[in-house]
Amino acid sequence: MPKGLGAYFEQNPDAEIVIFAGKGGLGKTTSSSGLAYYMSQVKKKRTLLFSTDPQASLSDIFERNIYGQGEVEILPNLFVVEIDADRRVAEYQQRVKQKIMDMYGLDAVPREIEEYIDSTSAEPAMYESATYDAMAELVARKEYDIYIFDMPPFGHGVRMVAMADILSKWVEKITDARAKVAEYDAVAATLKGEAAREDEVMKELIDIRNKIKSFTDLLTARRRTAFFMVLIPEQMAILDTERALTMFENLGIEMSGLVVNQVYPAELLQQDGTSDYLRNRVAMQQEHLRTIAQKFGDKVQAVVPMFTREPKGIEMIKTASEYLIHCQVELPAVRGGVA
Repeated sequence: MPKGLGAYFEQNPDAEIVIFAGKGGLGKTTSSSGLAYYMSQVKKKRTLLFSTDPQASLSDIFERNIYGQGEVEILPNLFVVEIDADRRVAEYQQRVKQKIMDMYGLDAVPREIEEYIDSTSAEPAMYESATYDAMAELVARKEYDIYIFDMPPFGHGVRMVAMADILSKWVEKITDARAKVAEYDAVAATLKGEAAREDEVMKELIDIRNKIKSFTDLLTARRRTAFFMVLIPEQMAILDTERALTMFENLGIEMSGLVVNQVYPAELLQQDGTSDYLRNRVAMQQEHLRTIAQKFGDKVQAVVPMFTREPKGIEMIKTASEYLIHCQVELPAVRGGVA
């Protein structure tokens, strides 16, 4: 029987970053919110729950508007962030324009350059870059005991994890090129008898590189980072999870475990009055759960039931947390063996 996430964190007390990944609509937000509740209210850790989903999923589950509001304290020790990535991209573009004007003593950015900068908001990677930067910035400040990230739907999530390495290498190359330019500037200034100017762009690039490096090191540090996939007992979710495990492994990230969500109670098969529709749903799930047990075995850390109502509001998050932490639902036995 899966032991629940509580057992995982008892065995891995150094974990300070937790990432929930998976397809949309499977329960990542419920899982991340449930763990955040447990860490903040039961373990009394100063907890930051961060949504990287462009949909306002945390606002929805906590039933209050936190989108773009910064770090909002929901309960003692529990802080929630739901960034407005579009606004963050716009602010970044404005900073770039300001730096160009400051560096060259301009009153305005030339029109063709401004159009180019504005067009970057349509770049596919710009949202991930802005979100990733916000994640790295929060972790770099070291103001919380544990950081829990609710990743966007699977495709975006993989790109965001890969983005760490891509951004780091990109900044490294730009920094090297900038360093050579700075050397030439210093030589030219010396020959003219002038003091070399401090390169503000260079300083910022080095700061970005250091921030990204420390965060990517943390992402791949198995003792300090826990990476969970959330799935439901359906065929497509099982196939997606298999592919995801391979992709994350190729990125150098080892999966800490799986959370199986939205499971109907097996007892419904034995109860009188269960409709044929529901009986068929439960029977189908039981078959898929056997497949999950067979394919993933001890990777399954927790099994969370289908609730009678949506897991919204503090009380329902607390209920979901109890199942997530102290797994009370067993996987069915695999035919020809035991799960």
